[in-house]
Amino acid sequence: MLETRGLTLHYGGSQILHGIDFAAKAGEVTCILGTNGVGKTSFLKALAGTHPRSGGEVVLDGESLGRLRPQDMARRGVAVVPQGRMIFPLLTVRENLETAFAVLPRGQHRIPAEIYDLFPVLRDMTQRRGGDLSGGQQQQLAIARAMIMRPKVMLLDEPTEGIQPNIIQQIGRVIDYLRSRGDMAIVLVEQYFDFAYGLADQFYVLRRGAVAAEGRKDSLSREELRAQVSV
Repeated sequence: MLETRGLTLHYGGSQILHGIDFAAKAGEVTCILGTNGVGKTSFLKALAGTHPRSGGEVVLDGESLGRLRPQDMARRGVAVVPQGRMIFPLLTVRENLETAFAVLPRGQHRIPAEIYDLFPVLRDMTQRRGGDLSGGQQQQLAIARAMIMRPKVMLLDEPTEGIQPNIIQQIGRVIDYLRSRGDMAIVLVEQYFDFAYGLADQFYVLRRGAVAAEGRKDSLSREELRAQVSV
């Protein structure tokens, strides 16, 4: 579903990513692990178009994409649940969800029933302002907003950060459900090792902006993977 070939990225004169080869398949969770500052969020930004890559290719459904703007990547089917959630604090929950309509044809401007089935709190708080929600509720809102875009690829950046345990469990169930549908590639950047290991099918470990290790879950033990991440 989604590939990168030799992807590089710079911030000013500093090179952040060094020739990343990566692949994420539909119906799977592909997890990117690594310590702070190794380029995980930068890689997601390059995929989403929010920071233009310096070189290499991004390939979606076999088509090599140019350096598209974030809104054009979204229209191609790449949805982002960003670190820090980035909901609109002064808009209501419903209005936040409806911002996803911007990338959909007019005939698809509706909130699917499954959104409220998966996140009942959003139905209860539909007229509350986004800024009044707790961190966990805002995270649910951010994931729901991305789902409404009907993406081919969902990029999740640290979805458990600062979230209470019961909401983490619910988010895990939602990610598992999205994988089971089989129509979406899920790319997960995550520091919470046990959460990541429990969900992922494929792992990439970044170190100093490059892939230091990769493999499928059935070929990497928990101990081997944890050792790679902690180096």
